[in-house]
Amino acid sequence: MLKNSSVNLLAIITPHNTHAALALECLKSGRHVICEKPLALTTDECDTMIEEAQKQGCLLSTYHNRHWDGNVMFALEKVRSGIIGDVVRIEAHTGNWSQPKDSWRSSKSISGGILYNWGVHLLEYALQIIGNAEITEVSGFAKNGFWQTKWEEDSNEDEAFLVARFNTGQWITLCISSLDSNPKEGMFEITATKGSLIMGSSDWKMITHDSGGSIVTETGKCPDAQWLKYYQNISDHLCKSDPLVITPEWARRPIHIIELACLSVQKGTSLKAKYK
Repeated sequence: MLKNSSVNLLAIITPHNTHAALALECLKSGRHVICEKPLALTTDECDTMIEEAQKQGCLLSTYHNRHWDGNVMFALEKVRSGIIGDVVRIEAHTGNWSQPKDSWRSSKSISGGILYNWGVHLLEYALQIIGNAEITEVSGFAKNGFWQTKWEEDSNEDEAFLVARFNTGQWITLCISSLDSNPKEGMFEITATKGSLIMGSSDWKMITHDSGGSIVTETGKCPDAQWLKYYQNISDHLCKSDPLVITPEWARRPIHIIELACLSVQKGTSLKAKYK
C-alpha cells in the first residue's frame, strides 16, 4: 500500500499493540505519522519510533485532541491565576461497577491494560497542570480476576491505581476501575494550598475560603473543547515550521508512567523513572 501511494501523512487508528510496528513501517518509508493514543505500549517502543522519526526527518505525533478539552483548559486558567494557590496533588479517576465488554480493549496483551485507554487522557491532563515538574518514581497497584471476558487470563485488570511522584514534592494519582460501586465526583481533582478544583467532563466545582476561613463553593460549565487546534498545529508545523505541541517526547510521558506502574505491580515496589 505504501509503495502504491504518494500520501505523505498517515494516521494510525488501530489496536494499541499494533501502533509501534505500523508507525515504524510508515516512518521508514519517509511518511509523517500521527498515532491514535497511546503512542505505543512501552517506553522502548516509543524510543524506537522517536529515533526513526528523527532519522527520517519525519513528524511523529499522537492524537491528543483532549489536550484542548474545555475542562483542562479551564483548570489551567484557574491554576495559573493563583486563586487556588500552589498545586499539591492531582487525583484522576474514572470508572464504575460494570462487566467489561469482550472487545479488544479488554485484552491486556492488545490494549496494554485498563490504564491505557482513558488513563492516557487523564494523565495527559494532569501532566499539563503539574507543569515542568520532573517524574521521579511510580508505584502501581492492581486487582485482577473478578470479571472475566472472552480473553480469559488475558483480560484486563479489574482496577488499577498508580501514584507518580515528582521532584517538586507534588504527586499524581490515577485510578481506572470496573469495580467502583461509589464513583468519585468529576474526572480529576486538583488539591492546592488555597482551595480545590473538581473537574467533570462538562462542569466544574471550585472550593476556596473567604477571609474568615469559611468555605466558598462555586460551580459552572466548562468552555467548549477546541479539538481542531490539534490538526491546525500539525498543519502549521509542517507548512510554517511552527513548534509542534504534541511532540512524541510529550506523548511518551504518560506511557512511561503507565508502564512503570504495570511493572511496579509485578515487582511489588516503586520504580524510578528514566524520563522526567
